[in-house]
Amino acid sequence: MDFPQYQPDKAQYTPLTDDELSDLDDFLSEIDNDAAMNIEALDGYLSAQLLSPLSLSDKPGAEWMSPVWGGGDPFASGKQRKKIALLLLRHVHSLAVQWSSKQDEWEPIFSVAEEGDQQLVDAEDWCTGFMIGVDQDGEAWAPLFEHVKTAAALAPIALLGGDESQLSAEDQDKLTDLHWRDALSREVPEGVLTLWTLRQQAT
Repeated sequence: MDFPQYQPDKAQYTPLTDDELSDLDDFLSEIDNDAAMNIEALDGYLSAQLLSPLSLSDKPGAEWMSPVWGGGDPFASGKQRKKIALLLLRHVHSLAVQWSSKQDEWEPIFSVAEEGDQQLVDAEDWCTGFMIGVDQDGEAWAPLFEHVKTAAALAPIALLGGDESQLSAEDQDKLTDLHWRDALSREVPEGVLTLWTLRQQAT
């Protein structure tokens, strides 16, 4: 099954509207496949694709798109398949443009819960999606987890979205604290922008 490749030099900056994000969320939530992502995981996954040391524009579309819906062919028609593919391409390009020149317009898709008059942010699903993207290019990502600057930027993402069994007992215990998760989640956007800046400097 062919899907279009990401071609940033030919893409226009047209961020998804709330209705389009809702359509994408509905599509993903209706898939009968536990491996399908939700909209938060998708946002994190696409972020990892852009930040990977391996250029997204060099990857076949099917290679990085199909994990979004858990593989297979969940589309009702060729028209729906094309629509979803184009939404993914537009969203990933919007992320790249916002990180580069419109950072005030970028808002990662995190869960937000109300506790009294407080809003508690939880980026676990976003970070889980991000780490799925990392695992796809594991060898290329490995040095970034060793370098001081990139490792620090990746730390909150790995804590929230990585394999919990690999965490220390102390960190596992901390993850049960919603306020600690909130503080950690709020560190993620700055880490993403740091990774983007370092990636751009390296290319």
